[in-house]
Amino acid sequence: MAGAVVITRPRQQAEPLARAVAALGRRPELLPLLEISPLPEEGQSALRRVLNDLASYALVAFVSPNAIDAAFAHIGPWPAGVDIAVVGEGSRAALAKHGVGDGSVRIHCPQDPAHSDSEHLLRALDLDRLAGRRVLVVRGEGGRELLPDALRGAGATVETVAAYRRAVPAASPELAARLAGLLAGPNDWIITSSEALRGLVALAAPEWQAALRRQHLIVPHARIHETAGALGFTSITLTGSGDERLLAALQSHA
Repeated sequence: MAGAVVITRPRQQAEPLARAVAALGRRPELLPLLEISPLPEEGQSALRRVLNDLASYALVAFVSPNAIDAAFAHIGPWPAGVDIAVVGEGSRAALAKHGVGDGSVRIHCPQDPAHSDSEHLLRALDLDRLAGRRVLVVRGEGGRELLPDALRGAGATVETVAAYRRAVPAASPELAARLAGLLAGPNDWIITSSEALRGLVALAAPEWQAALRRQHLIVPHARIHETAGALGFTSITLTGSGDERLLAALQSHA
């Protein structure tokens, strides 16, 4: 009998995937390994101030679906002539949920769904066209500097703004018991963040570390695959971006 499918993405985005997993006849287990929370009022004010000036940018880059959801709580109609950049199909789906699609806005995205990250997004952008123009990067607090730095290196005037906070959940007896139960047998783990995977390893008790590394991981990005390998995991399936690919990998591994 197949084990559970452990969905580790933030709770706000886990439930639609859990329903799709259940439709395949598998048992989903929600175990959010990143907690997404709003900014304090000072941060919200700064975010609103920047977003009120969207029309002045040539390009707005959203680093995740969480960044899109948090920002669009303050955005009305998308301004004409402002391009959007995203790193994967999950972000495209988040934009569509807010009524923004390729038909009305030019959306830049990595061409290879297996490489949904800032490095491959940069290859999909016409960097020469951005020289001397304003670019906004919307992200979580403490996000990577690779994308802003590369855009600045290409001559763009880049601003960054935080839209949300994220954190690995705190250790607790309840979480420890839940992990112990999940690691007592083989399961499929859908891991959509390197940060979440590192958090999982830190949360697992020493006596469960070997069992953890024997679990089968399903990951959408090459960077997460590399992180998993470096952490000692040996059963890893790389799918590419988008829930459809995650679900297809799950079916092929059943």
